[in-house]
Amino acid sequence: MYQYQKNENQNISFNSSTFANDWVTENNPISLGENKPISLGVDNLKVKVQLKKDLLGISWYLFVPPLAMTCVLLMPHFREYFLSTGWRWVHVLLLSFGVSFSLNPIFSKVAFKLNMLDHPDQRKLHHQATPLLGGAAVFSGFLAALLINGIFTLELGAILISSVILFGIGVWDDYKEISAGIKLLAQLICGILVISCGIVLRVIPLEYGLFAYIGNVLLTLFWIVGITNAMNFFDGMDGLAAGLGALIAFFLGVVAFQTAQPFIGWVAVAMMGSCVGFLPYNFKIKGKATIFLGDAGSTVIGFILACVAVYGDWAEGNPVVALISPLLIFWLLIFDMVHITFDRILTGKVLSFRQWIDYVGKDHLHHRLANVLGGEKKVTVQRVSLVISENPP
Repeated sequence: MYQYQKNENQNISFNSSTFANDWVTENNPISLGENKPISLGVDNLKVKVQLKKDLLGISWYLFVPPLAMTCVLLMPHFREYFLSTGWRWVHVLLLSFGVSFSLNPIFSKVAFKLNMLDHPDQRKLHHQATPLLGGAAVFSGFLAALLINGIFTLELGAILISSVILFGIGVWDDYKEISAGIKLLAQLICGILVISCGIVLRVIPLEYGLFAYIGNVLLTLFWIVGITNAMNFFDGMDGLAAGLGALIAFFLGVVAFQTAQPFIGWVAVAMMGSCVGFLPYNFKIKGKATIFLGDAGSTVIGFILACVAVYGDWAEGNPVVALISPLLIFWLLIFDMVHITFDRILTGKVLSFRQWIDYVGKDHLHHRLANVLGGEKKVTVQRVSLVISENPP
């Protein structure tokens, strides 16, 4: 309940910033970053609302230093310094983090302006409308870090073009909603585009000729589409998808540098930094997330990480061992996808492929753990701990 004081002139002064948050969320005529109180005419009453003095829950004195760091890192001289000292990965990491962190408040305002909000319902855990364009900040940080550092190949170009396509479809889905069939078709097309540029699993030995080629292509397509959707399904709690995305990218980067694949490592580090830059707004010790990834963000994170896993050569001359490393890193996503698929089929919740792709429920592992552990933040920490325990640095 809001606390207020009423005087003789029917002026009401609200002491709780909760009212300001709810009012902005529902009507969206103002931003969360202003400090001045405003007066609103409501049925001949003047309501004074003191807006929050921070950006999406981040205080100004915590927001400005990363913003300043980002501006410095954009200068060519500083980039050349990191390059000449062999610390290119540090520049990629810090720049992706800084751009993602700095752009989240901007994309939040855009989301409010366009009414791209995730409204509460029985299936969801949040209780107020929340902006959905956090994925735009993450993707922007990822792209900026790679392009400014000149990290580019034909194969990576195919991944980026496909990611842009999926991102655009995801943004439109967050805005107007698109059927699951259309989104799956887009993922298949983007997967084929990546495969056509040579990013293919080599699990089946090439001695088997055409059978090996077709089998490897199908396995690659299944992997990319499966991981993409698994990451999207995981975006059901504060910090879960971005946290796992950052952790998976970290382990991919570690293995890449250990196997003398710095290019793959830079790409993984860029994704890690952009996800970490998003987390301060999405995973808070106290309070709820102030912005969500949206389908655009979670889909793109999953797609890029899945493609990077295929792009890398994790064990030279041994395709089976090369497959095991990504399986261990992505195991949690894979397990959740397999688990819910079998559970929904065996319990009769889905009777066809069409029903499977359209089905939305609270039967994922993180939903079940939330009921057991009694809180979504505990679930996020627990799931991240599981990945770390299976992939020690």
